[in-house]
Order: sequence, then C-alpha cells, then structure tokens
Amino acid sequence: MADLLSWGRYPYRPQQSHAVFWEMEVPQTLQNIIETAQNTLAYGLGRSYGDSCLAVSNHVVMTQGMDRVLAVDWQTGIILVQAGLSFAAIIEMALPRGWFLPVTPGTKFVTVGGAVANDVHGKNHHVMGTFGQHVRRLFVYRSDEGIVECSRQTRPDLFAATIGGLGLSGIIVAVEFQLRAVETSDIDQTSIRFGGLAEFFDLSESHDQTHEYTVAWVDCLATGSEAGRGHFIAGNHAKRSATSAQNELLLASSKKLKMPFDPPFSLVNSLSLRMFNTLYYHRQQQKIINSRVSYDPFFYPLDGIQQWNRMYGRAGFQQYQCVIPQSAGRDTIAAIMQEIAKSGTGSFLAVLKQCGQMTSPGLLSFPLHGVSLALDFPQIEQKNIQLFSRLDSLVHEVGGRLYPAKDAHMSAVHFQQAYPQWEQIEALRDPKLLSQFWQRVTQ
Repeated sequence: MADLLSWGRYPYRPQQSHAVFWEMEVPQTLQNIIETAQNTLAYGLGRSYGDSCLAVSNHVVMTQGMDRVLAVDWQTGIILVQAGLSFAAIIEMALPRGWFLPVTPGTKFVTVGGAVANDVHGKNHHVMGTFGQHVRRLFVYRSDEGIVECSRQTRPDLFAATIGGLGLSGIIVAVEFQLRAVETSDIDQTSIRFGGLAEFFDLSESHDQTHEYTVAWVDCLATGSEAGRGHFIAGNHAKRSATSAQNELLLASSKKLKMPFDPPFSLVNSLSLRMFNTLYYHRQQQKIINSRVSYDPFFYPLDGIQQWNRMYGRAGFQQYQCVIPQSAGRDTIAAIMQEIAKSGTGSFLAVLKQCGQMTSPGLLSFPLHGVSLALDFPQIEQKNIQLFSRLDSLVHEVGGRLYPAKDAHMSAVHFQQAYPQWEQIEALRDPKLLSQFWQRVTQ
C-alpha cells in the first residue's frame, strides 16, 4: 500500500500503514509497531487536513478494514459498528430503511472512529450539536488496559477524553450511536442570495429557528460594498408525499468525476478564484429559490469529485477553520474576511455557519456558540505564515479557536489558551499513541 498522507497533504510526512481487520489484531499490530517505532496512531480514511492524523513515528494503524456492523435495531435506529466503517456505507444501508446520520460533516468519506475522534459537526449544529452528542457507547483499546467499554455512566472520564480527543486516548475499535429517522432521502432547500455579512447574520438569526440545516457560501475576495456577499442555504428533511406511491428513500447516484493527476502548480489561484466566485455568486439570478434536492449534493457537494485535493498541486493546501464567540461574531468575521480579501488567496468554497449552544460531551470539541468560518489556502509557505498570523491574532483576541482536525500551524500558546482541558486529555492519553499535532501543541 502507498504511504499515507493527510487530506491537505501538508505537512508532507508520509505514513507507513499497518492494517487491522478485527479487534483482536489490534494488540499485536500495535506491539509490533512499538517495538521498532516507539509510538503510533489510528488512521481511518485520512480526511483530517493537517497533522492530527499523522503519527510522530510515521507508522499508523490502518483501521478502515474494521468496517462491519456488529448489531443494529432498525426499529429504534441504535447501531453498533466497528470504527473503520464509513459514513457512506452507513447511509447505503440505513437510508433505504428510513434512517440517516444524526450529524454529518461535509464529506461522507470519514470513518465512524474518525467522526468520534474529531467530534465532527455539520450544518445542523444549532439543533443537533456534534456527533458526540449521539454516541451511546465506545470500545477503546488501550495499550495499558486492553479493550475498555466507556459511556456517560461507565468510565465517563475516558468517554469524555475520547470524543474529540484526536485518537489519543486509545484506538477506537467500536462505536454505538443513535441514527435519526427520515421519511425521504430529499431535502427541502431554500437558497437566498445575500449582499453582505450583515445580511448573513440576519438570515441566520431567522432561519435557524425554522430550519435544521443552515450554511452559507461567501465570496472570500469581494471587497467594498460587496464584501461578504454569498449564498445562504437552509434545509429540512422532506416529508413523504401523502399521495405518492413511489419509493421516496432512494440512494444518490454513485457516478463521480475524478481529479486524475497532480498538476505541477495549484489550480486555485487569484485569477481562477476571482472568476469562479463572480460566476458562482451570479449563477442564482433570483433572490430566493425554493427547491427539493437529493441529500447528496446538499450535504456532500465536494464528494462529487474524487481526490479534489489534487487541485492544489503537489504542495498541497491548508484549511483555516475558526469559530468566533457569538458576542464578537459580526465584527471579527468582517475583519477576518477583510484580511483574506486583501491577501488575494483562499478557496472556491468558503463556508460560514452558525454554531449552537449545545455543549459536547467531549473535552476537546471544537464548536462553541458563535459563528464558524472555513476555507482552504494553497500551500505557499511565507504568504500563509503572514496571513495566518494576522488571522490568529483576530481569533484569539476575542476568545475564538481553531479546529484541530483541520490545522497544520496552530501554536502551542494559542492551542492551550483555546482548549484549557488539554491537560486532562494528556493525563488520559495512551502512552503509546502520539500525533504530530499533539507533539507540536503540547510538547
């Protein structure tokens, strides 16, 4: 198997894979790695963007072969699965039976173990919180204890350290969680073109009350009177038609485009970005469009292009995702967007969304009540260092924080200020597990 990288392919530190397929293989595989490499880390489908999925030793336990359903009750939607099972596979078996994921990030190509380790969130955070809210039990292999079952009632300390704990408290081998019921596979979507950030915040305030899912695309290069313009998307799971006899629980088409090669330079640059953003903003001529769409383009627009990360060329890219407390959201997001526009760089999809007030059961969970902004930057070393330094100052001045699952640059000082419970994670960290991210921000 080829060496593994993170999704952003920066930092470029290839990982050697050691595959496991059953829980009983984990102890010996881990021991074999430790004898020569001293430490390791679980690795799922590699959708963490920075170095949180990279082991210091550059040897990882590949878990995606542990991809079986262990138990499921289709009456209640409670499902127990091995940690390597993907969200895509869960949708394929659950949706035709009237169940869907309670929370999903912007890609379905993540493992359940990875979703727990990064406590993923989605467009419905203001209603459903993070994925960790819906986890009932975890089974974790620790090098010093063996397989340990934990929940809110049993070993609650380990449960809290594992949800959002970046895979450091032990190798997650199985997860039991609650699915959510749906009547159809479609979403009733409202798309609203807005002219600036003030309008985005007004739209969020009103639509978060009536819609489970809300998110916005923003033009990261617009300036002046058009600064912060974009499209606001709101949606709810569509109800079954009372008169239709057709099956309304249909899986989306599996046809996908593919980025077939690594271009020698990033296809995302100031020229292509400006052209795309202008065309994308004006593609919707009407102010408001109501439509019924399939779940796939609504939740997973980028999954339609396999290996889209190759668009950034061999140097890769970094994602900058921050969350700003509600009280400072309007002013700070405006200042951040201004800095990004001045830099002339960014991504085709700059995502702005409101996070709700639910508190995650995990110690190191990213969302807080406020507004989150995420976008990708081609890896241009000096330019990114200078821009991220300015953005970091704006974020941390107001008590915001960055998302460890997307990060490749955060300083130890900023991390420890933003996540004061990190020492509890360190106290419960399996001594044989260590990521490059954790070494960078704590040691």
